Amino acid sequence: MKVLVINCGSSSLKYQLIDSKTEEVLAKGLCERIGIDGSMITHQPAGGEKKTEEIPMPDHTEAVKLVIERLTDEKVGVIASLDEIGAVGHRIVHGGESFAGSVVIDENVLNAIKECSDLAPLHNPANLIGIDSCRKIMPNVPMVAVFDTAFHQTMPKKAYLYGLPYEYYEKYKVRRYGFHGTSHDFVSKRAAEILGKDRKDLRIIVCHMGNGASVSAVKYGESVDTSMGLTPLEGLIMGTRSGDLDPAIIGFLAEKENLTASEVIDICNKKSGIYGMTGISSDFRDLLKAIQEGNEQAKVVRDAYAYRVGKYIGAYTAAMGGVDVIVFTAGIGENNSMIRGCIGEYMEFLGTKIDEEKNKVAGEEAIISTDDSKVTVMVVPTNEELAIARETVRLTE
Repeated sequence: MKVLVINCGSSSLKYQLIDSKTEEVLAKGLCERIGIDGSMITHQPAGGEKKTEEIPMPDHTEAVKLVIERLTDEKVGVIASLDEIGAVGHRIVHGGESFAGSVVIDENVLNAIKECSDLAPLHNPANLIGIDSCRKIMPNVPMVAVFDTAFHQTMPKKAYLYGLPYEYYEKYKVRRYGFHGTSHDFVSKRAAEILGKDRKDLRIIVCHMGNGASVSAVKYGESVDTSMGLTPLEGLIMGTRSGDLDPAIIGFLAEKENLTASEVIDICNKKSGIYGMTGISSDFRDLLKAIQEGNEQAKVVRDAYAYRVGKYIGAYTAAMGGVDVIVFTAGIGENNSMIRGCIGEYMEFLGTKIDEEKNKVAGEEAIISTDDSKVTVMVVPTNEELAIARETVRLTE
């Protein structure tokens, strides 16, 4: 079966076409600036050249049409017709408490996703637009929703409840949900496979470190805690997100800067983190370049980032009563040996040792701890699209 994986944003649409038998990516691409002047589509068939074209895309339905056209094009296409697409897998950011796993999409599922839109106002409406657009173009093709929050639904109440009046949980479902669940699930499974062990026998901490970042505690195959909360704003310092804050800061800044609470939260989401702390960039490559050029503030920010990750590793070791494996993944986790090394200094109390030579790896699976390390430290590239494709096949074949 060929599975089309769709990841829809408010003005973007990422896609991959995957052969479920070989798990090969046949083609991938990105539609940008949907509904905005200067919209573009970038398409790349496997082994082929990446090509970007500026084409008007007034809405997501038009973007899906263009994706199908590229996939079936005589020159750059990889399938003869739309009929070759057996199913579509959609990444959905927030499933609330309604979904503890992936599901085949029907009207009840769509309604439940809509009900979660208050919890993810930037993401869920865009995800729904993507589903609606695909259903218009491919009305007879089965579709599956894969939720970022689903993997973390195994968290116990003691981990997901906030210290707020319980009525807010009862009325509005204010609680920790966690995100990047598809990645945390995939990476923890793959780490166990590489070690030749059953995930149900391991206590694994996964550090998903990209522009958005989160840490999860995976105890014997289940997520028991994770750093993101009601929204993706909580937890680690990120590219543009502040991570953990004293909530009183929101009111303090609103009063001092004559802003609304929503405006301060917007600053916490879009103008904080690495970007706000350095005034340089949200990209770690720019941060490291600044460090090499002698920028002391950039060095402090790098250290603050590593310190926050190290604190979460320590906390989750306590939460699980120990740790067997620590895994780094996503853009920074997979490629940045300096940051891994800095975080490693905070893990030494566990008897953990990172091998400097092994740690030079980038973008590939590797064990980077020394042979005598009490905890195995690994780099495992994430592949959320493949995970979504696998779930789609499981539910539709």
